[in-house]
Amino acid sequence: MERFLQEVAREKPVRFTAQQLCSFTSNCSTTLGTGGFGVVYKGQFPNGRKIAVKVLNRSSARTTEEQFMAEVGTIGRTYHRNLVRLYGFCYDQFMSALVYVYMENGLDKYLFSDKQKIVWEKLYDIAIGTAKGMAYLHEECQKRIIHYDMKPSNILVDANYFPKVADFGLAKLCNRDDTHITISGYRGTSGYSAPEFLLKNHPITHKCDVYSFGMVLFEIVGRRRSNNNISPSESLDWFLKRVWE
Repeated sequence: MERFLQEVAREKPVRFTAQQLCSFTSNCSTTLGTGGFGVVYKGQFPNGRKIAVKVLNRSSARTTEEQFMAEVGTIGRTYHRNLVRLYGFCYDQFMSALVYVYMENGLDKYLFSDKQKIVWEKLYDIAIGTAKGMAYLHEECQKRIIHYDMKPSNILVDANYFPKVADFGLAKLCNRDDTHITISGYRGTSGYSAPEFLLKNHPITHKCDVYSFGMVLFEIVGRRRSNNNISPSESLDWFLKRVWE
C-alpha cells in the first residue's frame, strides 16, 4: 500500500490526516449520503471551498483497501471537466477517506423527485456532458478506465446543472491493447448493468458502460425510474415494452 501511495503522490492529490478531515467536516457533522462503501460528509477547506469527504467503511480491511485503490488509482490520475475532481485522500490507522469537490445533488434527485424540477434543455446538456466524461475515460486517458457503475446517482450536478461523473469504487484500468477483460463476480447496479455480467467468464469491455448510459438516457427521457427489479437477462423484454409505451 505504501508503494501505491508513493506513486499516487506523483499525480498531485494531497494526503490529509484524519485530524485535518475531522476539522474540515466539523467532526463529520453533516451527512450528504451513504452507500455500501461508506458515508459522505460535507466539509470546507480553510479558504472556504466546499468539499465532500467520503469516509470508507473499515469492516473489511481488504475491501476497504480495494475500494480506496480503485478510486484513487483511477480518478486520481485524470482531469476532465465532466469528471468529479479528487482533491486528496487520507489513509492511516484511524481513517480511510477520499476528498472530492462538493456538488449539489445527484441526477437522481432531479429525475425522481417531485420537489426539484429541471427543464429539458438542462437535461440534454447533462446527458451530453456525461457522455463526454465517459468518452474521456474510454478513449482519451493513457489507460482506458471502465467505470462499471454508471447510474443517475453517480452523475453529480452542481448549482448550474453542470454534470460530473463520480464514484469510481468499482472502476478498473485496462491497457488500450486489451480487447477485453475477465472479472469474477457481479458488478454494478441491477437495472443498469450490462447482461454480460451474468455470463460466467464472458469477456467484458468498456461497452458495458455504454449499456448503462443507455439505461440512464431512458430515465432522463422518461423522467422516471426504470424497474429496479429487472435482471440483465430480462432487459430486451423491458426495452421493447418501454419503447412501445
